[in-house]
Formats: sequence, structure tokens, C-alpha cells
Amino acid sequence: MDKKVFIFDDNEEILELCTEILQDLGYEVQTSPTTTDVEEQVLEFMPSLIFMDNWLPDISGVEATKRIKAHEDLCHIPVIYFSANSNIGELASLAGADDYLAKPFDIQQFEETVLKYSDA
Repeated sequence: MDKKVFIFDDNEEILELCTEILQDLGYEVQTSPTTTDVEEQVLEFMPSLIFMDNWLPDISGVEATKRIKAHEDLCHIPVIYFSANSNIGELASLAGADDYLAKPFDIQQFEETVLKYSDA
């Protein structure tokens, strides 16, 4: 299985940090600061794991996650909700995400989450 992770986040620093961590772990990384045409973006890359921020230009992380989970070719891909919201657990379950990771996150926690879901 391809080790590919897609990160939707509009924070450049977070994207750079996560990309670096993932590349060190041997993953191919695709990032996007926007959820425009989220299904097409994911279909083109076909990742084994997706990280989804809550606050995104275009459609919210909740809506974007719902669209991924409603798509027959994408619904199997784990989506990790990735946000600094205090109610991240509620948002993740509302969105239908597989799990969540609160920001600011611990790098080890991020790595463990990636390994847990991408090696499944």
C-alpha cells in the first residue's frame, strides 16, 4: 500500500512541520490550504490517510469530511480531524471523522496517529 498522506490546512507552518515529519517517516505528502473540490483533490492523490483542519477557506472541515465519507471511492480513507477547537471531539464525530488530534499537538502523538491509521 502506498504511504501517502493528504493534509488540508491553511496554516503554512503546520503544513511544513507535518510534511517534514511525514517525509522523515517515508510518506509521500500532499497538502492543500483549501477544500475547493475536495473530492477531486483526494481522488487525484488517493492517500492512505487524511488530516482535516476545521477552519478552511471554501467549505468547513466538517463539510469536507462529510463529502469524503459520502464518496464511494473515498469513504474507506481514514480522516483525522485536526484542530485547535475546544470541542474537537464533537466536531470530529459530527463530521464522521475516524479520529481527531488537537492542536497544538505533540510530534510523537502526531507520528503515532499516522502510524496507527496508515498501517492499518
